[in-house]
Amino acid sequence: MASGVEEVRNKQVILKDYVSGNPKESDMYVTTSSIKLKVPQGSKALLLKNLYLSCDPYLRIRMDRIQGSNVFTSFTPGSPLSGFGVAKVLDSGHPEFKEEPEQFFKIHHTDVPLSYYTGLLGMPGMTAFAGFHEVCSPKKGDRVFISAAAGAVGQLVGQFAKLMGCYVVGSVGSKEKVDLLKNKLGFDEAFNYKEEKDLDAALKRHFPEGIDIYFENVGGKMLDAVLLNMRPHGQISVCGLISHYNLNQPQGFSNLMSLIYNRIRMEGFAVFDYFHLYPNFLDMVLPYIREGKIVYLEDITQGLESAPAALVGLFSGRNVGKQVVLVSHE
Repeated sequence: MASGVEEVRNKQVILKDYVSGNPKESDMYVTTSSIKLKVPQGSKALLLKNLYLSCDPYLRIRMDRIQGSNVFTSFTPGSPLSGFGVAKVLDSGHPEFKEEPEQFFKIHHTDVPLSYYTGLLGMPGMTAFAGFHEVCSPKKGDRVFISAAAGAVGQLVGQFAKLMGCYVVGSVGSKEKVDLLKNKLGFDEAFNYKEEKDLDAALKRHFPEGIDIYFENVGGKMLDAVLLNMRPHGQISVCGLISHYNLNQPQGFSNLMSLIYNRIRMEGFAVFDYFHLYPNFLDMVLPYIREGKIVYLEDITQGLESAPAALVGLFSGRNVGKQVVLVSHE
């Protein structure tokens, strides 16, 4: 106790220095300090107790020196990593969230797991919704391909597409994930890209008539192969390029002329531009959850100390589903 205000231990994951190449657990360390359980008098701050934290590939981008981006800012070496999560409000200068800060969403629906708000009902869910329904113009019968299809975003895009009556194929990095897509998530087909010697041939096998919509999470050789298999006036929604995040030099592409030949629309997007649609998203997705029409895979690891390993594991495909760190049950 200090000045009548309780103090508690506060753990943080600290970035040692800017990262080059593949991230390692040793690029981060966990430290413990103390924090007072009271916001300063007259402050508009929120004091939060983290319950669940979200591990997302974009965090790797922020561990590097970022130039020319108005979407992401670099983490500061020696300071904590920050991201999305679910937290309990312990003290607030915003009574009943009447002046709720822009990046905070108050949870009103608690009949679903709170961890879902790091994934299905959080940033990844909004990313899937915006990238598929807003960036693209899907319609029944479209042929949809999704890379990194067992991840936090890809698994949802596939299910949204199936609910619209599309034909859906996903690529993943293991036989286990292929089975999950086909037998649990309802994809029509799936393949393990690591076992395919020729990605162009693999796509032609699954899409003999071509691809209408590609939801891009990977980049690299996969995007080059997809460009050869897009149908005229096809749409590519660029969510992420995870194969590029650890490269010291940007990777080029060989088949960009296909964009011209087939009049393909390829558009990158940032989910932050679509947060105003969150109520619309909830109206769509909550009934699906309650009716059991959407399945969501989570990979939950316990304790803040496990966060560096969980984050690094994203880049080797160690996780199955949305990677979540459970910090506290309550």
